[in-house]
Amino acid sequence: MTYNSNDAYNDQYDVILDQTSADDIIWAVNEAQDNDKIKAIVVEIDSYGGSGVAGEEMMTAFKQSKKPVIAFIRNAGLSAAYLAATGAETIFASNFSDVGSIGVTMSYLQEAEKNTKEGLSYVNLSSGAYKDTGNPARTLSEDEKQLIMRDIKIGHDYFVKLVSENRNLSIETVKKIADGSSMMGEAALRNGLIDKIGIYPDVVDFLSDKIGTPADICWKN
Repeated sequence: MTYNSNDAYNDQYDVILDQTSADDIIWAVNEAQDNDKIKAIVVEIDSYGGSGVAGEEMMTAFKQSKKPVIAFIRNAGLSAAYLAATGAETIFASNFSDVGSIGVTMSYLQEAEKNTKEGLSYVNLSSGAYKDTGNPARTLSEDEKQLIMRDIKIGHDYFVKLVSENRNLSIETVKKIADGSSMMGEAALRNGLIDKIGIYPDVVDFLSDKIGTPADICWKN
């Protein structure tokens, strides 16, 4: 999961993003609770991660749902997107799917050297020693780096704890694979990160068996 935004990068390079708001997903899950026609909820995930808070909010909504929630990971369910998936009762992924990437990053592009070459100088007018920590226009001090790494460790430990609880895995088991790397479907299954290997038709078959009648999935954007 990331604690910083890539919006500037996306604007600069005209990257087109297909995004869904966590608020929209949570609203849809809540709306489904009192609809007798809806027997279960399928969440399609294809994301390389993002906000840890958004991931936790979606995870919580899935866990609190009175209807079974099935997460279906397509190309990727990584970082905060994977955290969200762990709130589901059952997680599907393809053998080709990229899963996991349990970790936290606050990395950014530093521009201090470039600015110096262009004759630009940074003027610090802040109310506290750490107020402008992480400003890419200047070099990060060692104290500031340690401050950020402190928070990264706190976030990482919490991420590990949530995965451990949601997937019924020991803390030590999750720690061994929580190095930020990802794994493909079969390895994710062996390591307890997902429950089943399959693609969309397999999810439909699973749901049909679960609810005792042919599943008719109605997509909500």
